[in-house]
Amino acid sequence: MNNRTSTSTFLLLQFSSIRGLQILNFFVFLVLYLIALAGNLIIILAIAVDHRLHTPMYFFLLNLATLDLGAISVTVPKSIAISAMNDTSISFAGCVAQVFFCFFFLSSDFIVLIIMAHDRNVAICNPLQYERIMHKRACLHMVAIGWIVSLAYATLHTCGTFAITFCSNIVDQYYCEIPQLLKLSCSDIYLAEAGLLVLSCAVGLGCFIFIIRTYVQIFATVLRIPSVHGQKKAFSTCIPHLTVVSLFMFSALFAYAKPVTNTSSNLDIAFAMIYATVPPMLNPFIYSMRNKEIKNALCRLLDVVLSSKAMLRCILQE
Repeated sequence: MNNRTSTSTFLLLQFSSIRGLQILNFFVFLVLYLIALAGNLIIILAIAVDHRLHTPMYFFLLNLATLDLGAISVTVPKSIAISAMNDTSISFAGCVAQVFFCFFFLSSDFIVLIIMAHDRNVAICNPLQYERIMHKRACLHMVAIGWIVSLAYATLHTCGTFAITFCSNIVDQYYCEIPQLLKLSCSDIYLAEAGLLVLSCAVGLGCFIFIIRTYVQIFATVLRIPSVHGQKKAFSTCIPHLTVVSLFMFSALFAYAKPVTNTSSNLDIAFAMIYATVPPMLNPFIYSMRNKEIKNALCRLLDVVLSSKAMLRCILQE
């Protein structure tokens, strides 16, 4: 095979060569993207404008919504464009950007989920020390460190991936995904990046075990609360986060914890699509359905919007 390190474009995978199915895919992805966009923006706006939600837990939730918005915006708009214009090409720089931002947003997302588990642990297991431990500066430092670590992590993976020699520019996935890019390698240099991916999976598994261990401690503490109302209130702040973590981890597990083959099956593509779109789309709804304070904030935000519209209508009529 020819050495193509100077390739200026990559060719991504189409969901179908039938134009009618391409149009259907366009509308499906557009609807999913708009739902994720609206859901996360509403969460961000509700937390930003409601002073009652200016607490560590909702500060982390605001960060999570921002990262989810970024994560789904890296891959889905390009898939929408492919279906709309029937053009699967993506520039070399665009492919590099997809790999970098995918790793940055998803790793930052996971780090924020870990911080949120720590926050709930301190709030429930050590409530008297909560304000001392989870003060504003500490929260900002934790998030900033998470973003810096994710930036370095994404840079490392991106450099490791695009340092290899590519023998082909045909990517068997609907976005630039590292495992699929490594299959295009002409040399053994890709083994270093493959090893780094395995190490990353091991670290991710260790972090997931930490979260599970944290929640075992939390639930043990909650079950010792004598008041049933107190137990329900504690569970109401923990269950949404645990659901989001489980959704994130299990979608990643289905997408990547499988034997590597030379070709991508329809199942591989479906799992990659689920991992890239479902968690960012569902996270706002999981938090808003199970969290009474978020529901109240959304109701107040809706009241403000309706009042503003009524006021604007009166002014225009005058």
